[in-house]
Amino acid sequence: MARRTAAYAASKKVVYAALAGNLAIAATKFVAAAITGSAAMLSEGVHSVVDSGNELLLLYGLRRANAPPDRSHPLGYGRELYFWGFVVALLVFALGAGVSIVRGIARLISPEPLQQTIENRHYGDHSRGCSRRTEQGLESQELSGR
Repeated sequence: MARRTAAYAASKKVVYAALAGNLAIAATKFVAAAITGSAAMLSEGVHSVVDSGNELLLLYGLRRANAPPDRSHPLGYGRELYFWGFVVALLVFALGAGVSIVRGIARLISPEPLQQTIENRHYGDHSRGCSRRTEQGLESQELSGR
């Protein structure tokens, strides 16, 4: 049981780090979307928010999987984590695709002229750079947390 608790604590630490990183990435992308008016950047921001929600579901799944065995589950709840991981995967695809489709249809119905300025490109590059650095930090956190 002690080994299981240590693994639970390490997993929880990594998920919290990923949650913080995803929220920081989402904020960066939303700022870039607001400045540039980019539908793609808005979609990426929504995707990062969905990832953050997924981290919360994974935390819930970790908590449920760590529950002790009881009469109805004599072997425990360890497999419940797989169910919540599956829910997370469905949400990533469904919500990410749904927002992209809705925004794409909206842009097809009422298109706007392309206004690629140096400033807009700079904000998009900056946003991608900040996201990349945050993800690299999360990867190093995951490696040290295991």
